[in-house]
Amino acid sequence: MPEAPKETHDHPKNGMEMELYNIEKNKKSLEFIEEVTENADQLQKRVLSEILTQNSNVEYLQRHGLNGATDRDTFKKIIPVIKYEDIQSDITRIANGDKSPILSSHPISEFLTSSGTSGGERKLMPTIEEELDRRCMLYSLLMPVMSQFVPGLDKGKGMYFLFIKSESKTPGGLLARPVLTSYYKSSHFKNRPFDSYTNYTSPNEAILCSDSYQSMYAQLLCGLFQHKEVLRVGAVFASGFIRAIKFLEKHWAVLAHDIRVGSLNSEISDHTIRDAVMRILKPDLRLAEFIELECSKESWQGIITRLWPNTKYVDVIVTGTMAQYIPTLDYYSNGLPLVCTMYASSECYFGVNLNPLCKPNEVSYTLIPTMGYFEFLPVQRNLNGVTNSISMPKSLTEKEQQHLVELTDVKLGHEYELVITTYAGLYRYRVGDVLRVAGFKNKAPQFNFVCRKNVVLSIDSDKTDEVELQNAVKNAVTHLQPFDATLLEYTSYAELATIPGHYVLFWELSRNGSTKVPSSVFEDCCLEVEESLNSVYRQGRVSDKSIGPLEIKVVENGTFDKLMDYAISLGASINQYKTPRCVKFAPIVELLNSRVVSTFRSPKCPKWVPGHKQWCNSNEER
Repeated sequence: MPEAPKETHDHPKNGMEMELYNIEKNKKSLEFIEEVTENADQLQKRVLSEILTQNSNVEYLQRHGLNGATDRDTFKKIIPVIKYEDIQSDITRIANGDKSPILSSHPISEFLTSSGTSGGERKLMPTIEEELDRRCMLYSLLMPVMSQFVPGLDKGKGMYFLFIKSESKTPGGLLARPVLTSYYKSSHFKNRPFDSYTNYTSPNEAILCSDSYQSMYAQLLCGLFQHKEVLRVGAVFASGFIRAIKFLEKHWAVLAHDIRVGSLNSEISDHTIRDAVMRILKPDLRLAEFIELECSKESWQGIITRLWPNTKYVDVIVTGTMAQYIPTLDYYSNGLPLVCTMYASSECYFGVNLNPLCKPNEVSYTLIPTMGYFEFLPVQRNLNGVTNSISMPKSLTEKEQQHLVELTDVKLGHEYELVITTYAGLYRYRVGDVLRVAGFKNKAPQFNFVCRKNVVLSIDSDKTDEVELQNAVKNAVTHLQPFDATLLEYTSYAELATIPGHYVLFWELSRNGSTKVPSSVFEDCCLEVEESLNSVYRQGRVSDKSIGPLEIKVVENGTFDKLMDYAISLGASINQYKTPRCVKFAPIVELLNSRVVSTFRSPKCPKWVPGHKQWCNSNEER
């Protein structure tokens, strides 16, 4: 196995030594990428053999009759391609405290909570201690790649808005938390040796604060105070970065005052944050006046380059559903490059973008063959009314399971669902991501991220599919029954003009009774929809404040007939047309908005309690 670049604690002590150190480190990382992409298929065979050898005694593999075999052909013949529901009972056993080798021979160290959902809750992805090393290795490749395109990044800092999210414990005592929360709380992150490429304006204490308001305030204040040192800015998702700008828009006067006097606002009560920020902050009258001047201007176009003039790019995910934020980012950044550096999930970290300054719609990721064993299920995209949909089998025949495509056998321009086998105990697991082959780096394919399978609505890390939306609407319309009103048709839309964004439902009703439906009833409908959505959505509403109140817009009768007429005028078949449950095309949204007769919003947040009933599997808890 090619040796991945390793972190060393023997760091140089002066500028010249640091520069030479970075040059050598970058060289080793780029050589590693060349080697693993050139030998992709051999490495994939070796990775699978290592996984199966390491886990030869686990119950799952023995249950399916693998009997110690480690070759690819036997593995593909015997082990089924699965979804989360197929291993949910195994996951539940581990979560409830069963320490026997069910999925992995190594102890499960914690669960990483996926933003995908199962039964209305986050999925629990098993992980083991050594996986953190593997993920950190992939992080170590990012800046060497970036430095090929943007020199001098080691001469300044990154202003990144990084946050932890809620965590809980399973009945068996294992932590269950998002993968980035796990990373930020790890010694790998907290005790990382100084590296000019991972030198951030935000102190660790601000990142690790669970109060999102105090964390955001402190990170923005430190970023503003060090504004001349900032060479790159970012967050994980585009939505998160825009929230930071909107936070600044609301609180810039108080932030400027803190810089003017060199003291932290009394609302920031977390003592660890106060101590960390006060080690950075000093009174600076000129900087405070500069911030006040720029932020008080009527237009905030280009505010990023105005406040942080040395910024070279914005580092955020803008693929998939995050592409909807690109115009807003362009507005605030004056068209700075939008960089997507890596492709990862709770299940596994996958690969890196080797051409990071490409346009957002051209982003492709090169899968690193040492991260896990990858297979690919071919998919077809079919035109369905006015929307594109992904057609994928829910279950596969034995022949289909044996003939999934290997990493080096995918075809240019074709689309596939990603299937993974990991060191931590996932075997032929369908991730649910749809990828398109965009090209090759040596013998390793490069993929465009197309979409998440079946997702119709997403604002931040939430993902709502069509079935879940249908069930939520079904629950909500029961509030209309006493007024003899029924729902004829509906569709949805992710509204991003507000920050945070929010879900919008367009409803066309039939009113058979003479009694008018009170506004409070429609507000109850809004809240009922939100209560029926998954815990990721509700956490975004209640705790993270990343999603705004859901909105129902009642439209004139005949609106959905007009929508069908418009779809047919664009070439949809009248025989095959069905109402799209989510719309994105601007003219369609305009058509719907032009026929709105009344609007209602959720009057309060839905219920959400971290981990509440989440890890139980008893019928009475469902």
